[in-house]
Amino acid sequence: MTDSDQQTPVFKPLEGRSIVFGVSGGIAAYKAADLASRLTQQGALVDVILTEGAANMVSAITFAALTHRPVHERMFEIPADMRIGHIDLATRADLMLVAPATANTIAKLAHGISDNLLTATALATTAPLVIAPAMNVNMYRHPATQENIQQLRERGAHMAGPAEGRLATGISGPGRMEEPEVLVGHVRLVLGKAGDYAGRRVVVSAGGTREPLDPVRMLVNRSSGKMGYALAEAARDRGAEVTLVSAPAALPEPVGVRLVPVETALQMRDAVADACRDADLLTMAAAVADFRPVAPAGGKIKRAGKNALTVHLEQNPDIVAEISGERLIKVAFAAETGDAAEKARTKLAAKGVDLIVANDVSEPGSGFGTDTNRVAILSADGGEEQLPLMDKLAVAHRILDRALPLLSSR
Repeated sequence: MTDSDQQTPVFKPLEGRSIVFGVSGGIAAYKAADLASRLTQQGALVDVILTEGAANMVSAITFAALTHRPVHERMFEIPADMRIGHIDLATRADLMLVAPATANTIAKLAHGISDNLLTATALATTAPLVIAPAMNVNMYRHPATQENIQQLRERGAHMAGPAEGRLATGISGPGRMEEPEVLVGHVRLVLGKAGDYAGRRVVVSAGGTREPLDPVRMLVNRSSGKMGYALAEAARDRGAEVTLVSAPAALPEPVGVRLVPVETALQMRDAVADACRDADLLTMAAAVADFRPVAPAGGKIKRAGKNALTVHLEQNPDIVAEISGERLIKVAFAAETGDAAEKARTKLAAKGVDLIVANDVSEPGSGFGTDTNRVAILSADGGEEQLPLMDKLAVAHRILDRALPLLSSR
């Protein structure tokens, strides 16, 4: 048994990363303040560049207060250390983000026009470029804008959006800037492309399956899907190509992840088997129903005249035990009540998995629907790692840490 507190710190995708954040003068600039705050809270070093138009929308003081760093506005401002502003910013950047990116700014980026600090920095940097378009729907659909966007894509720029919805003019359509939490996902996706899971294909199952009793009722469990979604995001953040097979979950779709929605255990089995054909790692975090009704009713079951109802159940397949592959590493989960690690150990060999993650759902902060989890990771060679109570994304990274050496050995 090991004490995880003495091991390598948990991976944090934005910790210490330098992000040059260009804000152009669209009405969506008000969202940029929230985005700058979110990036900073996740450990990024955020240097904001405001165009003249953006400064009319949101003040530099707002961004300085949120990022705890100077805000840059003027092209020919000479700092005390005599460094050339746009070159210094361009050189230090791990990633450059432009959000919102107006039609005007996108046109300048596409044609190499560098008449302000934002566009000059973009022209000078070799860092990945993430662009979040935001403009009127007709401006977005205009052939000139579409050609500019395509040109930037062909040069390697990552387009994040736009989203569809109601615009400032009152009409609806494509042109909304993606929400800040979505843009953070795009940033993490792009920064993670060269991570330690780059080139790996990871399959994650999540959520609780639903087994119909009739067209109205079903057998369900309490799984929220949060652990599985955290695993999908963690693998993406480390460069993996991720397929998320998810039972219904009230969670946003992770950016950059292929989502396969399912409902029943049999649907999940088929989807997981299909995704695992060329996969390197399967993490089976879904809470799959052990049983399903033998004969679901074709119409709603009426309670009139009934004092009791007998439902005949049959066993669902053990998906992780069924799935096999010459190079596939398999991770199972065991949600137990009491003696979780001991109960999980007996399942490890029976399921034929390389690792099993056990948690006691009766413990405070470790049950279904929580944002945290306390788990033990058990391995087929007899190893056991007890983790303290951690947020589920941190737990996900610990699991990936344990799986990585196994992947390298296959």
